Amino acid sequence: MRPKKSLSQNFLIDEKILNLIVDSGNIKSDDIILEIGPGTGNLTEKIIKKNPSKLIVIEKDKELSKRLKDKFDENLIVINDDILNCFNKFRFDRPIKVFGNLPYNISTKILTSFIKIDNLSKFFFQFLFVFQKEVADRIVANYNTKQYGRLSILSSWKMNTHKLFDISPKCFFPKPKVWSSLVLFDPKDKIEIINKSENLERITNIFFNQKRKMIKKPMKQLFDNYIDISNQLGIDLKLRPQNLTVKKYIEICRCYEDLS
Repeated sequence: MRPKKSLSQNFLIDEKILNLIVDSGNIKSDDIILEIGPGTGNLTEKIIKKNPSKLIVIEKDKELSKRLKDKFDENLIVINDDILNCFNKFRFDRPIKVFGNLPYNISTKILTSFIKIDNLSKFFFQFLFVFQKEVADRIVANYNTKQYGRLSILSSWKMNTHKLFDISPKCFFPKPKVWSSLVLFDPKDKIEIINKSENLERITNIFFNQKRKMIKKPMKQLFDNYIDISNQLGIDLKLRPQNLTVKKYIEICRCYEDLS
């Protein structure tokens, strides 16, 4: 099977890494598992051996979907579709676990689409996703660091994030030019409430489009009375975007929503 560059296909082939990923998910017999982008089914096979109650895989590639059906027969449900079209389909009687060696070209879009789901912890128990290492480092970054940004804020708003380990390019076929990392996401039962996740997305985009500049400019862009808002929130306008905590961005978002 020749991987397709158009679908950003890099198949995980290293047995040790595959076992580590599955073991990190601590799969139990009553678990419902969703796997995104199973490809040739190397991780799928490891998941099946853990005997979950149900396994659903979403594979965009039509040929690979057929191969998965032929290979695993009745052990799984195969959905031949783009994951970005499927977010309304994952509603079960209990939270599910999600695995994915995500295509590099849409990995952040997949993540943010999950984050936008209301009552996330009601439907999802855990996510285990493989990203480019550079993206993973941005996801788990704390404030006051260079990696901290939009992905850090959106992810930690709704989930606890943990980078578990890095993965060498030689563990894939074909070999990517960069290292990858496995990130564990645990949805939070209680989150800071805002009206629309899109508002937090917009605000973080505005702030981090010029991350080396002082935050006076994005605050001025968002609010006519930006000085009053800054004083109200206790924000120093000389700070940089990476110096504000997730909670501060939530507070800014609430002010923005109140005035919209």
